[in-house]
Amino acid sequence: MTQKERMLTASDFMGAEAPSEDDLYKCVHCGLCLNVCPTYLETGLETESPRGRIYLMRAVNEGRVKITEAVNSHWSLCLECRACEVACPSGVPYGHMMELTRTQALRRQPGSFSTRLFRWITFRQLLPHQGRLVLLARLARIYQRSGLKSLVSRSKALRLLPGNVDMLHDNQPTIPAEIFGPSSAVYPALGERKGRVALLSGCIMPLIYTDAMNATVRVLQHNGYDVVVPMGQGCCGALNAHAGVRDEARAMAKRNIDAFLAYEPDAIIVNSAGCGSTMKEYTLLIEEGSPYAEKAERFVALVKDVNEFLVTLPFQEGLGEIKARVTYQDPCHLAHAQRITKAPRELLKTIPGVELVEMEEASVCCGAAGSYSVTQQAFSQRLMKRKTAHLAEAGADVVATANPGCLIQLQTALNNADLPGRVCHVVELLDESYRAGVSSE
Repeated sequence: MTQKERMLTASDFMGAEAPSEDDLYKCVHCGLCLNVCPTYLETGLETESPRGRIYLMRAVNEGRVKITEAVNSHWSLCLECRACEVACPSGVPYGHMMELTRTQALRRQPGSFSTRLFRWITFRQLLPHQGRLVLLARLARIYQRSGLKSLVSRSKALRLLPGNVDMLHDNQPTIPAEIFGPSSAVYPALGERKGRVALLSGCIMPLIYTDAMNATVRVLQHNGYDVVVPMGQGCCGALNAHAGVRDEARAMAKRNIDAFLAYEPDAIIVNSAGCGSTMKEYTLLIEEGSPYAEKAERFVALVKDVNEFLVTLPFQEGLGEIKARVTYQDPCHLAHAQRITKAPRELLKTIPGVELVEMEEASVCCGAAGSYSVTQQAFSQRLMKRKTAHLAEAGADVVATANPGCLIQLQTALNNADLPGRVCHVVELLDESYRAGVSSE
């Protein structure tokens, strides 16, 4: 390779939004990440491990390889579950490195026309515009309730399309009649008032899991907090950031920073693990020297996952009995990115009548991973099948988790395997317990 070719190859990682050399060379190739990486556990291939992917990043940085379709395919298969970060003794910030790498990869390998179209529609035309998502959800509800969905499913026509479109179609979550969203209203505290919190509505949760959103509000009220759902907020930008579309993710972050700080809350509460993880890292999205840098630091200091927040309170008061065998699936961005594993389990254990059973590989990714279940369907389903076996072994009546992607994926796993039980958010069980407590008085 000539010096000119080497310079051209190394330029693949040039620019401010690329992994730093300090981070690239923190990895000491110890291999402790291998046994926690879902893609390595499934394939046994070094190139599908964090260590192997970092090696490819280094090779690009050193000018030994270019960002090609083949190289990018190994990065694309990564779920960004960040389990490797927990196992890593050297503190490699793998999740941040992968986001920056994908930003560079998009610049060098934008993909096929269909890939570019999907990216443009999803990350630029839908996620940043909640009104469009609401409209799409309402149309989907009409489609589901009109009988057209059942008709299309029975026709088997979707099996003629590439991929697993038919499975995605048949397992789409039911859109509720009510859609949760930002409001000028204040949901007042019940009993002694302890403070005021601002709740993230986000993009997917309010469209599909209205019950979980309402349950979150009621539980916070029950524990003495006024709840506001700030106007002007929108998608947190997590899916954009993970996909490497950082310019749009940055704009979404700034919008949320302005919307939430205007309310001066005691805490910003998030009930979606992926959203909370990204919001706690807004300082990594904002440019150095930006007027938003200081505001981002104030914002990040206020962000709390709902499980993390509730477990610090005397939340046990007023709980009623729920007789159920419950297992818990750790959302990746709660367990690995935010390092929150005990809090949701403590909440569940405290509910009278609940028998908490640990599931094998509860912290291994279920295969949802944001848009991964669409862009990497085959591998997503491999991981879902692995998870299905553990769900069957646990034999629980209820599968609890704390992220919308996990809720969808786990319910699909139960449906496909014809397993009994339901999937719900941890806070929904807590809400049910509070209501049971009231009804028993």
